[in-house]
Parts: sequence; C-alpha cells; structure tokens
Amino acid sequence: MLTLKDWVSFLVGAVIGAFGLLPILNRVNIGPSWFALEFLPIALFSYIVAGAGFYLMLESIIEITNSNAIGWISFLVAGIVLVIGLFPMLASFGIGPAWFSFPWLSPLVYHIIFVVEGLFLMIAMFAMEM
Repeated sequence: MLTLKDWVSFLVGAVIGAFGLLPILNRVNIGPSWFALEFLPIALFSYIVAGAGFYLMLESIIEITNSNAIGWISFLVAGIVLVIGLFPMLASFGIGPAWFSFPWLSPLVYHIIFVVEGLFLMIAMFAMEM
C-alpha cells in the first residue's frame, strides 16, 4: 500500500522532472516561451540539484533496506547528482579547487539532470514499497 512518503516522492519527482523537461521542450519550440525558465539564475540550479540529490539519496536508502536492486542504482545516481550540485555550490563560496565550479555545466545539462532526478524519484514511489 502506498503511503504519504511515496506520494510525496512522486510529486517532488514530477515537479523536478517538469522543471527539466519544460525548457528542453521549449528548445524544440513546444510550449510557451516561459517554459525556457531563463529568468532563473544558473547558480540556483546547483542548489536545486544538490537538494534533490540529497532527497533521492534518502529515498534510495529506503529502497535498499527493502532489498530492492533499484535502490543501489538510485543511490549511485543520487551520489553523482549530489556531487554535481554540491561542488559548484562550494566553489561559489570559495571552497575547494577551481575545477569545483564545473564550467562545462550549461543550463541544458542541468535540465537533463533534473529530468533524470525526477524519473528516479518517481520510480522511488513504487520501489520503496517492493
């Protein structure tokens, strides 16, 4: 039986996935121009990616404790995404080496990460109950 934490995971995943999917669709001229989300600073993306990565990591631990193989894949994705979000945040505060800023991270890369995070959070809704 699905509980509230499962539905919250799905809703957070849907919002984060939409946050990444809408600008990607806008690139191929689908939807209104505000789908591009160009009014948001790119520095905000790293905070969202890091927070969602931490949340995915917590959800994947629940998946792992239920002896679900998907949990380990989710945990690996969460760790990678957490690093991708955390390192630029640390670099913005002057912590760490210069490569922590990940200058290759464009808004498109962040949007793809949002879609992947959203998918894994929506999968977690079902995987936490297996």
